[in-house]
Amino acid sequence: MCGIIAYQNHLVDKDRRQIIEILVNGLARLEYRGYDSAGCAVDGDTEKDVLIFKQVGKVAALREHIAQAPVDLAKTFASHMGMAHTRWATHGQPSPLNCHPHRSDTKNEFTVVHNGIITNYKELKLVLEKKGFQFETETDTESVAKLCKYLYDSAQGRKPDFTSLVKSVIKELEGAFSFVFKSVHYPGELVCARRGSPLLIGVKTEKKLKVDFVDVEFGNTAGAGDAASHLADPSLLAPPGIQPSKPGSGGLQVPNGNPNLMRTQSRAFLSEDGLPQPIEYFVASDASAIIEHTKRVLYLEDDDIAHISKGELHIHRLRRNDGLSSMRSIETLEIELAEIMKGQFEHFMQKEIYEQPESVVNTMRGRVNFDTRQVKLGGLTAFLNTMRRCRRIVFVACGTSYHSCLATRSIFEELTEIPVSIELASDFLDRKTPIFRDDVCVFVSQSGETADTILALRYCMERGALCLGVVNTVGSTISRETHCGVHINAGPEIGVASTKAYTSQYIALIMMAVQLSEDRISMADRRNAIIDGLHDLPGQIRNVLAQDKALQNLAYNTLSKERSLLIMGRGYQHATCLEGALKIKEVCYMHSEGILAGELKHGPLALIDESMPVILIMTKDSLYPKVHSALMQVTARKGQPIIICNDDDQDIGADAKTIRVPRTVDCLQGLLTVIPLQLLSYHLATAAGVNVDFPRNLAKSVTVE
Repeated sequence: MCGIIAYQNHLVDKDRRQIIEILVNGLARLEYRGYDSAGCAVDGDTEKDVLIFKQVGKVAALREHIAQAPVDLAKTFASHMGMAHTRWATHGQPSPLNCHPHRSDTKNEFTVVHNGIITNYKELKLVLEKKGFQFETETDTESVAKLCKYLYDSAQGRKPDFTSLVKSVIKELEGAFSFVFKSVHYPGELVCARRGSPLLIGVKTEKKLKVDFVDVEFGNTAGAGDAASHLADPSLLAPPGIQPSKPGSGGLQVPNGNPNLMRTQSRAFLSEDGLPQPIEYFVASDASAIIEHTKRVLYLEDDDIAHISKGELHIHRLRRNDGLSSMRSIETLEIELAEIMKGQFEHFMQKEIYEQPESVVNTMRGRVNFDTRQVKLGGLTAFLNTMRRCRRIVFVACGTSYHSCLATRSIFEELTEIPVSIELASDFLDRKTPIFRDDVCVFVSQSGETADTILALRYCMERGALCLGVVNTVGSTISRETHCGVHINAGPEIGVASTKAYTSQYIALIMMAVQLSEDRISMADRRNAIIDGLHDLPGQIRNVLAQDKALQNLAYNTLSKERSLLIMGRGYQHATCLEGALKIKEVCYMHSEGILAGELKHGPLALIDESMPVILIMTKDSLYPKVHSALMQVTARKGQPIIICNDDDQDIGADAKTIRVPRTVDCLQGLLTVIPLQLLSYHLATAAGVNVDFPRNLAKSVTVE
């Protein structure tokens, strides 16, 4: 949710048109995260001017708004700092006024873009209003911009450096956030910070960097950390009835003009002669926004504050002794620009459905040896013995990731004979679920940034459980904070409705179950059958995709005018029903419900008549007779279900509407039955004229609770 991109060039000539193009194109790459408005801020014609552009709606509308503005787009800058943002409304309705960037005052002394939620913004707003500040928006972010100005003005003539000012601001905030700050008082400088919301910095230079890391800088114990030395007036922002701040209390701290920070040389960005070299920096909430410019990035950790000025990048910590590394590595991204482009396809969702024969191979590549029938997940090797001795395995996820866990629970229990529980992250936290030191907790998330899942991870870490991550995004918060894990290697997924990430998560979890049981001789035949099934999977997926035209006709001619749809299945197909129903709800805006066929007589049967569309998943496994019984109950009430069945099933009448998929081992069958549902949801959405890739009210990365 929300997207941030900022750009700073140093000794690299760029005109305003090029700078705005970088920012707006970056926002376009972040559209899949979900948003309702967009805006950007760039330098004006003097150091004291900031130009702000805002627009409700799509990024294209912002681009057009800027093109029509009376602005000199040809003006060239050797050094410049600009930032842009796509907003997902959490406080205040979508409007140009509530859109980011937000400003401290009418002179734009401080401007801020923000992803996340400030939970104590009402208290800050109340106090700042008492000090004469007038708020023009309904957002939580505006209080941060005004707090910057207040603390700057309160420094009593001792101008603090930009980093110290931002540190003082961040110390007053509660919640999860990532920020980029800009100020006319610090021309050409950029400060960004994160806590609980992702942020990365891309670096582009003509010459090779001297080192591939950036040192973290800390404040002296007796300097910046001493609250008493920062207070210009301890009672200045104390609300009525609250005593003035004391050292270590929560009072607002005015930054000292001499913060006594321990500064080190930013070695990575110096040329051979020791002088700063021409350089460009890109700050973004997602690598997709900057991949067309650079592949060299570093990921900020929680409570990192990054300061970019005069070509140098310095990273500071809000707290000194927190056990984190004293450096941030500069990594090289492996994704290509073509991977986040649609190519020959009309929509990203369609492209990603069709990429599944390749994405499942990438998930298995180097991990499954089909000759020796062995699975090896390198990220788990050192922890296998601990996992085998655990009390239980707890899967924690949200949405589609939750369904992938549900789809594989049965095979985990069968192969390992370890109790398995599946938890929705939000409910897991609400219940304060008991977690023990001998539990293994698995956190599944495509983005690795899902807010509820991250909070659940930290909850389990505090209780001493072994924590594993199953993510698609390298460098994400979950991948960094877990003890070990598996990258699903599905490649970038841009469409909000997850498709190929689901099948890759499914396979990654199957492989995990197989490897965990490799010491159980009694399960050898079962494991071998599963591995053989994995070998045949890519070709079988292609066979299902070959039916796309027939599925399009089914969607257009039979289902497109319906207002509701029931999807039924049992056993391994229950998760497929839930996932298919979710896809239809997400992209078609049609009510759809996934139903466990065994529960049909406990309520859902009341919905069945000749006008209720039903999809029934009935594949040849041990539960086939029971699902067939559900079919009889539906048809007895004049229902006319569409049946997803195996291509070798001769027991279904010739007059039934069927979608036939290849037969495979039971625990993998859901990988083939879900693809017709993905295609049906896609075609139903296009038939309804819906924006398939960016459904209303939804976001790809849910980075707030």
